[in-house]
Amino acid sequence: MSCWLFFYLSLVTTQTIYNTIKTHMKHVLNSRRKLLIAILIAASLASACSERVIIGSSKDTVVQKPTATSAFADVSSTSSIAPAPEFTGKISWGTCNDDEGGSQDKIQCGTLEVPFDYDNPDIGSFKLFLIRKSASDQANRVGSMLVNPGGPGFGGSSVAKDAQFYFSAELLDRFDIVGWDPRGTGKTSPAIDCIDQYDEYFGMDSPPDTPQEKQAIVDASQKFNDQCVKKSGEILPYISTRSSAQDMDSIRRALGEEKISYFGFSYGSELGATWVTMFPKTVRAAVLDGASDPNSSSLDQGLAQAKGFEMQLDAFLADCSARITCAFNSNGDSAKALDKLLITVDAAPLVVASDRTPVTQGVMFTALAQAMYSDALWSQLERALADAVVGDGSGLLALYDEYYQRKPNGTYGNELEAFISISCLDDPGPIGIAAVDAQIPIFTKAAKRFGPGFGYGYSCALWPVKQAKRVVVTGKGAGPVIVIGTTGDPATPIESSRNAAKALESGIFLTVKAEQHTGYGVNTCIVETVDAYLIDLVVPKNGKVCE
Repeated sequence: MSCWLFFYLSLVTTQTIYNTIKTHMKHVLNSRRKLLIAILIAASLASACSERVIIGSSKDTVVQKPTATSAFADVSSTSSIAPAPEFTGKISWGTCNDDEGGSQDKIQCGTLEVPFDYDNPDIGSFKLFLIRKSASDQANRVGSMLVNPGGPGFGGSSVAKDAQFYFSAELLDRFDIVGWDPRGTGKTSPAIDCIDQYDEYFGMDSPPDTPQEKQAIVDASQKFNDQCVKKSGEILPYISTRSSAQDMDSIRRALGEEKISYFGFSYGSELGATWVTMFPKTVRAAVLDGASDPNSSSLDQGLAQAKGFEMQLDAFLADCSARITCAFNSNGDSAKALDKLLITVDAAPLVVASDRTPVTQGVMFTALAQAMYSDALWSQLERALADAVVGDGSGLLALYDEYYQRKPNGTYGNELEAFISISCLDDPGPIGIAAVDAQIPIFTKAAKRFGPGFGYGYSCALWPVKQAKRVVVTGKGAGPVIVIGTTGDPATPIESSRNAAKALESGIFLTVKAEQHTGYGVNTCIVETVDAYLIDLVVPKNGKVCE
């Protein structure tokens, strides 16, 4: 399931293409990476509270109108194909605005109306926003390929708009790339909207040192939940991964495809695994890149991720200590210098601007996490840390802003709000403050630096919407599905990806040796292997390693 417990938490056929992708790595990271969560909001995803009617405070439960028993209520390992939703709509295609790629050739924008609840379609509806980039070689077109960049919370329409940064020319020639903003996200309406400014919630000092600091985190979590209920309570029960998988089948129907292909990055792999389990007979091919174990508990996934980030941080510190050219070399002991800096910042946060959060320990951990997504960001981090030692926190604040995708005008999208709302709806976890507190020592033991922050997160434990029914992923009857794991992936550690492949009846696991989150595009091997599968249905050997 989508339990990404962190506290604030590439596509080559030639070396030339590879270098081009590296140039765009930062863009790709910011748009397709798994959005992890801020410490005070959801380090512990929970089964708290699915029902309709907005109550004034999230301390009350959002109540939903009674519905018929869902056909998908208990999809288990014995499931074959879930009944397809009877709702079949029509996509209204048209031209795109300039910011949607309107100046590009072969780009169309459209909307598709889907019900809040497929079992009770009269309650209300979402209008999904889609972008389609048509295949360049229409004479040899394979079909449509649905794409999702991760999150949950990121819109997939941007992946279609910027498909040249995600996929090889071969895939662009042969497939219509169709990206949509899942229910509650992006330009789909209605969309989740909880807060406007992030610093108040994510710039806090964390992990807490005193009962007062802990209470401030609890209060901020409750306030965030209250705002979500106040502004988006009507749709909170209807944005689960299971419902988005049903939307995928509605999109397939509307496109007129008997079977369809799919490429999902990060959380998009969880969405894809859910879809192939619910609608196996409609799967032509599916690639899940940067996958987590979809059937593991929130605690197990959180521990795996805490360890993953800690391992990547250790790798960064070892690299910096070994290079005299590293700005944070610190006489060959970068680890000691980092630990000292964390203590210093905890005691005296670094003020960067009067209208911004100071660089607290929590902000610093967010900056560290941002740089762990790829070694391409390590040089930026080493300079930021060196500057922080002499009292300049601007580099760390910039990484923090990159993590939350703060825009130049100081505003934010709704990705994080959607992430929290979907994650809390999807995933089981500790309910209540005491249950969260009981897990803190487990996280602390698992990861020296990142671990404590994983434990402190109360928003899902206080979430006012009942947990959605969980789909047990099996992929039974879907045929071969490729799962990609990357050796140095902190967000979806390789063992989790390996377990994701094992969960699927015909999972094919591919390893990519690299220091980053997700693997497609890292080298020619993985691109050619995946492209051959998607285009010609050539199934690679299970366990293949690309380096």
